[in-house]
Amino acid sequence: MTTTTVNAPPGRRALWQTKVPLITATFWVIKVLSTTVGETFADFLAVNVGLGPVVTDLAMLAVLAVVLTLQLRRTRYTPWAYWSSVVLVSIVGTQLTDFFTDTLGVSLWVSTAVFAVVLAVVFTVWYRQEHTLAITSVDTPRRERFYWGAILVTFALGTAAGDLATEALSLGFRNGVWIFGALIALTYLARRLGASAVVTFWVAYVLTRPLGASLGDLLTQDTSLGGLGLGASLTSVLFLAVIVVLVAREQRLVNRFGVAEKGSGPLGGRRRDLGWALGGAVGITVLGVVLAGLHPATTASAGGAAGAPVPAGSPAVHPTTGLGDLSRFSAMVSSVQAKMAQDDLVGAKANVKDLEVAWDSAEAGLKPRDPKDWSTLDGQIDDVLTTLRAGSPVQADCAAALSTLSTTLRTFDGG
Repeated sequence: MTTTTVNAPPGRRALWQTKVPLITATFWVIKVLSTTVGETFADFLAVNVGLGPVVTDLAMLAVLAVVLTLQLRRTRYTPWAYWSSVVLVSIVGTQLTDFFTDTLGVSLWVSTAVFAVVLAVVFTVWYRQEHTLAITSVDTPRRERFYWGAILVTFALGTAAGDLATEALSLGFRNGVWIFGALIALTYLARRLGASAVVTFWVAYVLTRPLGASLGDLLTQDTSLGGLGLGASLTSVLFLAVIVVLVAREQRLVNRFGVAEKGSGPLGGRRRDLGWALGGAVGITVLGVVLAGLHPATTASAGGAAGAPVPAGSPAVHPTTGLGDLSRFSAMVSSVQAKMAQDDLVGAKANVKDLEVAWDSAEAGLKPRDPKDWSTLDGQIDDVLTTLRAGSPVQADCAAALSTLSTTLRTFDGG
């Protein structure tokens, strides 16, 4: 185990061991996968479980505080503690960007610029205090605190930059995979040609956030939106399974050989590490394709997550936007209206929950097609949710909100 003697007051010496992993192929694979798991889990709690964004944000902040405290109290690199912290920082970093964008209405251009400046400030202060930004030098308590502060901002910046590219610039998640993958490849090439190891590491660390999100969207989004249709839950389980296997191997190697020497044992080495990393990536690709073939995809006419059929005699579509076929959402709204007409508030709330989940799940595929009209519909769906979930719902208000949403869906339908 590599150790570093830290300068301390006269008569005192503190011996610290490195608290972060070696930068290997396995490191990057786990990093990308943890990004997707973090994001989908937060969405699952906020939407599917119904905690809402505020409760989810507070809960994740609390859990992060506990896990990060455990990480900071460790005396050496412990894979399970380190990667648990990374996943939770990924969640909170994503929520931070979403808070600026969705709650405060800050432009993605502005939030990307702000987080870039904040990251530059963190790096500047860190360098002035420690005279290094190398991950291999994270071997004192103060350096580790700087490190985790920088990690949090990189996730926020990566989220903002990724959303800017795939949503605001309407590039979509498929193009996002190619674009961010190519940028990471160019960063690796620059390192091979002699660029700074520290600079290229942090550039790649920021880029892996939008790459992981784009890969996750590719697997989760419905086939009608250009994805493989696995859904968030199945994708999260798949990614988490690979993370657990790779982290368990990391833990075994560290327990046997230590951090600096873990690559020299019979289970280590660059070739073996690369083999495990490629195995994880290939395994996800193969299983993703196989499961996509077995998983029943939802189509525009299948009623989406709720499985509600498109009502007979529905009005003709008006292809005034690029959002595509919205008939499954119209069908869900019709089912909510039917429940309200029967004074079945419980049933209406259950059906509107299906609408909420389906709409949020389709965001990555729909929003890049026409951000302006998507935002209009998103606001109207929020209005429906607000009126139906009021302490004492007023039927007239619910009916008006549903009618407005139904009309806009039919108008925007470009199926």
